[in-house]
Amino acid sequence: MFLYSDEVQIGPETVMTTLYTAKKYAVPALEAHCVDFLTKHLRADNAFMLLTQARLFDEPQLASLCLDTIDKSTMDAISAEGFTDIDIDTLCAVLERDTLSIRESRLFGAVVRWAEAECQRQQLPVTFGNKQKVLGRALSLIRFPLMTIEEFAAGPAQSGILSDREVVNLFLHFTVNPKPKVDYIDRPRCCLRGKECSINRFQQVESRWGYSGTSDRIRFTVNRRISIVGFGLYGSIHGPTDYQVNIQIIDYEKNQTLGQNDTGFSCDGTASTFRVMFKEPIEILPTVCYTACATLKGPDSHYGTKGLKKVIHESPTASKTCFVFYSSPGNNNGTSIEDGQIPEIIFYT
Repeated sequence: MFLYSDEVQIGPETVMTTLYTAKKYAVPALEAHCVDFLTKHLRADNAFMLLTQARLFDEPQLASLCLDTIDKSTMDAISAEGFTDIDIDTLCAVLERDTLSIRESRLFGAVVRWAEAECQRQQLPVTFGNKQKVLGRALSLIRFPLMTIEEFAAGPAQSGILSDREVVNLFLHFTVNPKPKVDYIDRPRCCLRGKECSINRFQQVESRWGYSGTSDRIRFTVNRRISIVGFGLYGSIHGPTDYQVNIQIIDYEKNQTLGQNDTGFSCDGTASTFRVMFKEPIEILPTVCYTACATLKGPDSHYGTKGLKKVIHESPTASKTCFVFYSSPGNNNGTSIEDGQIPEIIFYT
């Protein structure tokens, strides 16, 4: 009928079979009607079901809208029935995203539910070993380092899905410095859209910056809302070395710590900066004064000189981001904004 009249009645029960027919017989106008119907009815509780169909029927625009919905309402989406019905490739595509808005411990719980459902689909006993088997590479996409030690101990450590060695290594990662290498991503998931950006406030690098337990600090304001995910720090002048470090962002006026991480990093002896990340993105509001703080324990390092008071980051797709820096009382080595540590701020717009 559609071929002769351009009219079509599409409903929830018929849209998928109609889309299949439109694809099979190459009727792009009918296909567009179906995709439009699905888009209008897209919600968090059906996003995973529609994402599976969008991938099956090769509808990238619909798939992208589904993923955006999952990003914005991750908890509602993974709590819906359709989540445990997705295939392994769709699960991995979602777990690879940096833009999910959910605690990693809750995401892990949902992935375990999916594994149990997949065992039943494959008619396997629901055992620890079989859950690990059906998850395959999806397990490596869980960002265990983003959890607190309490969350890890209460969930993944007791799940039986990780090997004893992995559990021990992750506990060591949470508790000791220098941290052992773990095969899991530690990049925060950031629920703000945009691309990772960074600015460097120094124009030159010099040698020999000492540490005696006092923090390196720099105050700053920004002209627009951003989300800080970490710092770039200088490393040792004496070759490859491990550092212990505590990083913080503090609301200067309220003297309130908005985010912090006790961690460590390895450097290679060059004058490069080395990434040290927060466990969660920290929202930074325009015109509010903040203090970036890093307390390092380790040998003398490189440091930056000829510090800029103002640094502007220009992006082809977003507005300019302008950082203005101010000296901070009680700074390590009693320095101004001219020289010091914390050369780099890593953020999302």
